[in-house]
Amino acid sequence: MTPAIDVLKQASASYRLHRYAHIAGATDFGLEAVQALGQEADRIFKTLVVELTPKEVVVACVPVSATLNLKSLASACGAKKAMIAQPSKVPGITGYILGAVSPIGQKQSLQTLIDRSATLHTTIFISGGRRGLEIEITSDALLALCSGRLADLAA
Repeated sequence: MTPAIDVLKQASASYRLHRYAHIAGATDFGLEAVQALGQEADRIFKTLVVELTPKEVVVACVPVSATLNLKSLASACGAKKAMIAQPSKVPGITGYILGAVSPIGQKQSLQTLIDRSATLHTTIFISGGRRGLEIEITSDALLALCSGRLADLAA
């Protein structure tokens, strides 16, 4: 399936898969998932790859309904500055293509921060590692699987 699903199976984690038909040419992958699954935009989380100064790459998960506050992320990581990674670098860093980046099962083990709002929901949705595939999971399970931590990241 995908590296994310493999990790979930190996960990015997509790999750549900949700599939939908990805629309070729769509560029707002989070909004596409919201519409296709009929879920609230604050329950579906997008995974963003961010470069910090000094040089480090991290992953931030925020609701589709929000934007990532780069200053808050930098502060939470003890960095001076944060900027979204160049799209061309993302597959090499994560092993996933844009629109399908999962915080689970990445090529490299990256520090992962998840917006604190994830705890407001019984379950949240994250990318399953393929466009048109979402994983429904608890925030606690996600945090454990990616060795993540909560932070106030949404603007």
